[in-house]
Amino acid sequence: MASDDVAQLADSLAKTQVGEGELSYKGQGLKLNDAQSAEEIVKAIREFKGLQALRLEGNTVGVEAAQAIAKALEDKSDFQCCYWSDMFTGRLRSEIPPALNSLGAALINAGAQLKVLDLSDNAFGPDGVKGIEKLLKSTACHTLQELRLNNCGMGIGGGKILAAALTECHKKSSELGAPLSLKVFVAGRNRLENDGATALAQAFQLMGSLEEIHMPQNGINHPGVTALASAVQHNAQLRVLNLNDNTFTKKGAIAMAQALKHLRSVQVINFGDCLVRSEGAIAIAEALTDGLPILKELNLSFGEITEEAALAVAKAVERKDQLEKLDLNGNCLGEEGCQNLQELMQNMNMEDMLGSLSDDEGEPEEDDDEDDDEEEEEDEEEEEDDDEDEEEEEEEDEEEENEEEGEDEPSKPSQVDVADVGKTVEAFLKISSVYKEDDPEVKTAVLESIDAVLRKMFSLPSAQTFSFISSLLVMLGLLKSEDKVKPVAVVAGHLQCLEHAVKQDYFPREHIAVLHAFMARYKHTHSSHLFCNFLTLITLIMSS
Repeated sequence: MASDDVAQLADSLAKTQVGEGELSYKGQGLKLNDAQSAEEIVKAIREFKGLQALRLEGNTVGVEAAQAIAKALEDKSDFQCCYWSDMFTGRLRSEIPPALNSLGAALINAGAQLKVLDLSDNAFGPDGVKGIEKLLKSTACHTLQELRLNNCGMGIGGGKILAAALTECHKKSSELGAPLSLKVFVAGRNRLENDGATALAQAFQLMGSLEEIHMPQNGINHPGVTALASAVQHNAQLRVLNLNDNTFTKKGAIAMAQALKHLRSVQVINFGDCLVRSEGAIAIAEALTDGLPILKELNLSFGEITEEAALAVAKAVERKDQLEKLDLNGNCLGEEGCQNLQELMQNMNMEDMLGSLSDDEGEPEEDDDEDDDEEEEEDEEEEEDDDEDEEEEEEEDEEEENEEEGEDEPSKPSQVDVADVGKTVEAFLKISSVYKEDDPEVKTAVLESIDAVLRKMFSLPSAQTFSFISSLLVMLGLLKSEDKVKPVAVVAGHLQCLEHAVKQDYFPREHIAVLHAFMARYKHTHSSHLFCNFLTLITLIMSS
């Protein structure tokens, strides 16, 4: 080790802060390339009795140094907090997973019970998520309260791996009687997009414990936003919802507004730069009127909102006595609209709460409104056309097969509109209810119909398939509905057809994990032979 490196390390260590249970090397710019360069840190960790937190932010840690630090952590059973953001600066991406694997394994071996895991600003991509996958699934994370992965470049793949790990952690911890109760989730700037967000939404709904969700700048469009909306309404203690700089459009904004009506603890909503548009803003105003009694901050800036919608939002916050800030900057109010908004807020004695309107875009041209409407309609039409094309192709294939085989399917699955989640769930339950194990002809016809319907369903975007699973769980009485939907009387055919479906290649593995988690919750109240068999089957599928 060069003498100047030794001098730098000695100087940095002199600045080391030792708080109650915490050892901090935050922001010291240490270059820890190998075990030798980490010797002093290793010594400090070993000598620190009752170590609960280690801060390594703002340093750069290589594989060998991470292994040395990990070795020192192996007997720290009191350890709770990993403040490890921005600690791989200048490292090859291939170095990060083995470094994380070593540190994670040490915490597992130590019997640590983590509360905080912060790995933000480490550009490790999907492989980095794999590096913490084992840790997240382990008992060390059963007690996790804060997971911070901001600006890590996870991508869709990393988001799915993370969602599956959280789902597994919740399942395992629930079996031990203390379900994972994550409170803070931070994953901004990760390119999660719709599929990554939808996978995480499933985990959020399952946990139901989140108090803060921060997912700005992730390229999420309305399908992903809709999936998140379905999930957030199951997190009753949610206080902060930050989805800044994603693309809601009308569809996503309306779905989110419906979800907000169910929440009573929300204090901060950041939908800035989310293109909620006027119809979405009006839907959010309705949600404000009906709920959100302790709201403190609402950001609907840069959303292409016109004067009428902005005034509706302002009127809706009149009785929010805890409101501190309303941000409607960067919208399309025009000079007169801005004045009208300011006057309205003044008349309600709330002018101090209205943020600046200096970046207002001015009144939209009529052509702009038409273009926006046409653009959204075109997007919707394209999706519908794609779905219809797929359905028509599959219908033709099925008709050809039926002509060749001379078979009549009992419920004509080709006529089921799989784009309508409610109708698809209804069709599944109706078809499966006539299943007969002892009648080969009926059994075959029913299973073929089930395959035809579900294969179509699971070919759609994952946001819709997520809604299908949620609705099916509601109808089977395994998930409480916010809309007071009455479950069906579960018959043997329902479970037998579901048992058949989960074994097919079209059934998404991530949905099997969700089914397992909810069924495991109710295994004591649903103790029938078929229910137990199905639970055993999906347990085997997940472990394979």
